[in-house]
Amino acid sequence: MYYVYAISSLERNYIYVGLTDNIERRLSEHNSGKNKTTKPYSPFVVIYFEECGSRVEARIREKYFKSGIGKEKLRIIRDNYL
Repeated sequence: MYYVYAISSLERNYIYVGLTDNIERRLSEHNSGKNKTTKPYSPFVVIYFEECGSRVEARIREKYFKSGIGKEKLRIIRDNYL
């Protein structure tokens, strides 16, 4: 099972979208600085995730959430969440 997830920086205006088979592990990696892209923006909190049936399906959804309209939806979710 794969998941598409979105995390938001608690200190800066930054949303990261990715896919994984283990959300808890992946969030821990982001928060501990193991990911070069997100290291300057930690700490993070998960603001959205969805379960996908396959990696291919998860990749399609990840691309959507990285698009302009997808990011806008995530900003609305973040603003209601935080």
